[in-house]
Amino acid sequence: MPERVTILIPTYNRPRMLLECVRAIAADPYPAKEILIINDAGSPISDALHHLSSGMSVRCIEQPVNRGHVHARNTGLREATGDYIMFCDDDDILLPGHVTRMMRQMREGGDALLFSDAEIVHYAHADGGRKMRSRHRFAFDLDPFLLRRWNTIIPSGVVYPRTFHDTLGAYDEDMRDYWDWDFWLRASALFPARRVPVASVLYMVGTAGENLSQCTPAMSRALTRFVDKHRLGPLPVSSFALMAQDPRLTPFLRPTRLIWDGIL
Repeated sequence: MPERVTILIPTYNRPRMLLECVRAIAADPYPAKEILIINDAGSPISDALHHLSSGMSVRCIEQPVNRGHVHARNTGLREATGDYIMFCDDDDILLPGHVTRMMRQMREGGDALLFSDAEIVHYAHADGGRKMRSRHRFAFDLDPFLLRRWNTIIPSGVVYPRTFHDTLGAYDEDMRDYWDWDFWLRASALFPARRVPVASVLYMVGTAGENLSQCTPAMSRALTRFVDKHRLGPLPVSSFALMAQDPRLTPFLRPTRLIWDGIL
């Protein structure tokens, strides 16, 4: 029997993008997957999910109070039934075969924090959907020194054994937007971590800057807590979208297999 994997999808008021995200995951042929959506006190998502096939293994958790996406992930983690946990943001897309490939790599290489390469896709809204404007490779090896200065792992598509939490505990909600970077540093210090060199994740960035980091006072405070927690020293202010084109990171970019046909 294939190992069961739970894909955690926190969402807040993006029903159309959520539907695209869930449809892409549901189309993956891996049989033992649970899609777990955590609605962080946003508008009801039942209308969006009504368009899904009744045969899809999709569960929804409605949070009565908006507590933020990290708290939503922790809620999902407590409710997950899978032996493995995978992430996906509600506006990102896991390309066909991603779940199957990652779980095969897990089975063949042994338990680890597995991450794939991605493409940063800048898009504009057009004709009721999204149209690609540009695309950029995001592919970095796991370099412990680089990871202490740049967050070189996009969370969507990452998978790892749920048992890691027996040692690591939950996602640190005090880290806010740096929760993922904090988790990579904690996990890779204690467990194996491996890169899968296939760009099977689309990290979506709207032309209006929906996914671009904005340095709010709350984020600045979270960054200070993150830096202090891991004793990192001063860090550059950046985002995944900026990193993909940052000349300081060009020497670290690696070849990857591109599989997306460019159609949204």
